[in-house]
Amino acid sequence: MALEMRERCERCAWPLATDDDTAYICSYECTFCATCANALNGICPNCGGELVRRPRRARKATNASPGAGEQQTRRMARRNEDIGSDA
Repeated sequence: MALEMRERCERCAWPLATDDDTAYICSYECTFCATCANALNGICPNCGGELVRRPRRARKATNASPGAGEQQTRRMARRNEDIGSDA
């Protein structure tokens, strides 16, 4: 599952681009701008989790999820190996 790249700060509605390196998120992907993250002392007001810098996504990759099919293929291969080892 790809990281949801929310386009606005949840606190002040400041626009955040997918390639913006000033966006901050918690483990639940609550999203804040740098100004609000600083004002919140790096703590998410929704869950109490740590706010960390959100990774950037290249503009051309916003609609694609590279590697998703490859991950599914590896998971299925491991699952098939596990099933085969029990027989």
